[in-house]
Amino acid sequence: MIKTLTIDTKKRDEMIDITRYVQDIINRSGMTEGLVVVQSLHTTAGITVNENADPDVKTDFIRRLDELYPWHHSSDLHGEGNTAAHLKTSTVGHCQTVIVSDGELLLGTWQGIYLCEFDGPRSGRKVSVKTIQSE
Repeated sequence: MIKTLTIDTKKRDEMIDITRYVQDIINRSGMTEGLVVVQSLHTTAGITVNENADPDVKTDFIRRLDELYPWHHSSDLHGEGNTAAHLKTSTVGHCQTVIVSDGELLLGTWQGIYLCEFDGPRSGRKVSVKTIQSE
């Protein structure tokens, strides 16, 4: 089963915790054991699993990516001017696979699944969620 989440973002760079939405899809699917694949359908928005307890982690994460990939760089050739967003997304990755056990995402105590926006704000960001039931 594949379901699509549609998410509006509010900032150029932000991390949005989508864990509960992914868990809701698992709950509605009735799956108890298997895998879930969470995939961004964009070249400037990624998916990661990271800490969901301390909001400073998200702030630091974005700040450090900005240090690596500054928004304005004199050697960038891409006409849209968002090369940094493409680089950040390639670094973070466009998808994550998470184990489902006893109907629950198998995440550590402090882990959550995040949509990472790197070229916002945008409306209608699409995230596909594929559930794969174990036999």
